[in-house]
Amino acid sequence: MSIATTIAAQAAQNPAYETATLGGGCFWCTEASFAAINGVIDVESGYAGSNYPRANYEAVCTGSTGLAEVVQVLFDPAVITYEQILKIFFAVHNPTTLNQQGADRGTQYRSVIFTHSAAQDTTARTLIPNIEETWGKSVVTEITAVNHYTRAEDYHQEYFSQHPNQGYCQAVISPKLAKLRTEYAALLK
Repeated sequence: MSIATTIAAQAAQNPAYETATLGGGCFWCTEASFAAINGVIDVESGYAGSNYPRANYEAVCTGSTGLAEVVQVLFDPAVITYEQILKIFFAVHNPTTLNQQGADRGTQYRSVIFTHSAAQDTTARTLIPNIEETWGKSVVTEITAVNHYTRAEDYHQEYFSQHPNQGYCQAVISPKLAKLRTEYAALLK
């Protein structure tokens, strides 16, 4: 992954790649999960969900901006499908809790899929009944077209790989990665 090169720039360079924009609570957790997946070219933490003019971490943390912490996942659909990306997304966060992931609470931590095409929207909506069956509960994940995305500050990019021994990383991210290794071993890099 490259902090200097944005997902948008990389996607423009290779039109065969696709982008998924996903919010599953803290973006550090989601980013670390997708960084380990084969076929994922890059993952970038950011904010999406409203046109708030000065998207930054401090503003988003207030919960008043309409923005969610998200990741943009640039992937090669010849290696991994969008449906597989979504299945991983649903495995590494709880899509049945409204505006909450663990101790993180607020609309900025909501479960959300920001789609980039009608095909992505259809795939996400078609998958939801299967996810509800897996969880045994109703899924509250919002599905909507991406209308605006802002890349998060540099210090949020690749957070887990830079701070693996930090308390939050050990307590929250490491267990998610262990689950990923167990359930999706065949898709790991």
